[in-house]
Amino acid sequence: MPSQVDVLVVGAGPAGLVLACDLARRGVDVGIISASSGGFPGSRAKGVQPRTQEVLDDLGVLPALRSRGALYPKLGLHLGPLVIPKTMMKLHRESDAVPFPNVMLVAQNDTDEVLRDRLSELGIQVQFDSRLTALTQDEGGVTATVEVAGRVETIRARYVVGADGGASTVRNAVGIEFAGTTDDSDRMVVADLGLRGLSRSCWHIWPGLLGTRFMALCPMPTGSDAFQLMLKVAPSAEPELTIEQLQKTITGFPGARHVIVDEVRWTSVWRPNIRLAQHYRQRRVLLVGDAAHVHPPTGAQGLNTGIQDSYNLGWKLAQVLAGAPQPLLDSYEAERQPIAARVLGLSSELYASMKGRPTAAMSRGDEERQLSLSYRDGPLAAEATDSRPGLRAGDRMPGVRWRNPDGTSQHLFDHLRGPHFTLLAIGEGEPDRLAGIAWPGSGAPLRIIQIKSEQARAVAHDLGVQAPVDVLVRPDGYVAFVAHGTLAADLAAFAALALP
Repeated sequence: MPSQVDVLVVGAGPAGLVLACDLARRGVDVGIISASSGGFPGSRAKGVQPRTQEVLDDLGVLPALRSRGALYPKLGLHLGPLVIPKTMMKLHRESDAVPFPNVMLVAQNDTDEVLRDRLSELGIQVQFDSRLTALTQDEGGVTATVEVAGRVETIRARYVVGADGGASTVRNAVGIEFAGTTDDSDRMVVADLGLRGLSRSCWHIWPGLLGTRFMALCPMPTGSDAFQLMLKVAPSAEPELTIEQLQKTITGFPGARHVIVDEVRWTSVWRPNIRLAQHYRQRRVLLVGDAAHVHPPTGAQGLNTGIQDSYNLGWKLAQVLAGAPQPLLDSYEAERQPIAARVLGLSSELYASMKGRPTAAMSRGDEERQLSLSYRDGPLAAEATDSRPGLRAGDRMPGVRWRNPDGTSQHLFDHLRGPHFTLLAIGEGEPDRLAGIAWPGSGAPLRIIQIKSEQARAVAHDLGVQAPVDVLVRPDGYVAFVAHGTLAADLAAFAALALP
């Protein structure tokens, strides 16, 4: 690890790895450290939502991850001697607007590994066995004190980002309050097991009586014998996580007496921990992922929200390092903290329903897919007062398809992929409006995509706008503005906020 970097990322889980990948592909000098001796070994966060898949597609890791993942299986509810099939989430068809419509089941350790591989391709290695012990800030940057294999090193960074989990050393070092609750009386064992004697065709659920003996065994896509166990622990019990005790516990449930546990690969005892950081930024220190918000495991929201934190922050940090106004970093908290608060409410509600009526929490809808999350009315939504229907500043840019004059098919996501802004010019409009664009030579570049009259009407219709229209898409795939004959003014307004 160099003694000086532009950005030091502390923590090498999904959020930290995504941020490091995004910064590295933008040419930012980034370092990433982890107190752990190696990558996370367990399946813990196993649901990758559609919006997150779009992020991972942009970063170039989705094909590798999909090769390790699968669609979620149907539920099999064990009610006495009966196994009742139940659909947890509706399957959606792929479309131009949403090319990755379904939640993917994939172990967190696989997600981490493909991200580390991508980071290595970008020339960056995670420095493991490196524990942050202190931070000091001044006007020019941050000095981090790090213990590495028994010795003390100092790393100087222009910015430090804490991606180091719910007990974040970074957050504690700068004194950011982590408001919320932890219920130590309500615990759940989460474990990765190798076992035999149970069908892999469904996610087995034993809802128990009012949730007091809840157990679930989910077949994982990697490994013919791999299952993730979720087991509710009685308030007065101390969980024993030996293979012998887990074998005894599992076979005590109806329909599981023939199960043989061959191996315990990873275990954890989880407590309901619902917290949100009061701030996401303290001068030159920022927070992402579990360092900023922690969630119940229901709804597959925590990992996804953390990855999207990093995707929101990455381009903004790179822009500020290139000379964009400092307040651009304040927009990170303004956009992402309300999202986390809303998601916390969603996942907490799902967990509460699982406590009282376990089967009530076994359904998933569009809210969890995170495709409808928007930054409308946020500090970067330049047209917040625009009352037009359809696509608006702050919205996720949907996919759309059109044909070139030579007949070749084009998909917008193929043009969005990469660390740049995209201007989608739909229709003829004023012939000189694009020629007059002055874009800075530093920071994220601009890519202009022109869709001429023969295709413009159909594309505009798919986006819910009226041609001619110009749509600027941010590097994180959200709309910066929708300009109807006001491109120069809207571009100037956005440039004052986000460009060097």
